[in-house]
Amino acid sequence: MTRYIAVLLVLLALFYAVSGVAAVARGWVIPMNRRHVRVPRIYGWGQLMVAFALCWQTAFGFSASGTRASGTLIGSAILLAGLIVMVVGQCAGGKRKRGGTP
Repeated sequence: MTRYIAVLLVLLALFYAVSGVAAVARGWVIPMNRRHVRVPRIYGWGQLMVAFALCWQTAFGFSASGTRASGTLIGSAILLAGLIVMVVGQCAGGKRKRGGTP
């Protein structure tokens, strides 16, 4: 893996992590996703899982040992699980509370 791709992946993971922490702590979701997200805290946990998976895959992408394949496979499983949790946050029942962000 080249370094410029790794830098882009880490920046993307940082964006997801900051957005996930905001969703978990305050219930805040970025404006273009607000209509779709029904449970912001679950959605935020999914974003944190995706951020962790991107960092995991970046770390194992640079390893030259035999653990590279299994590390990236585990990272892909975590990424898929995070995406599923994000979808659950979008599809979960109930309406958003009116006291939060619009």
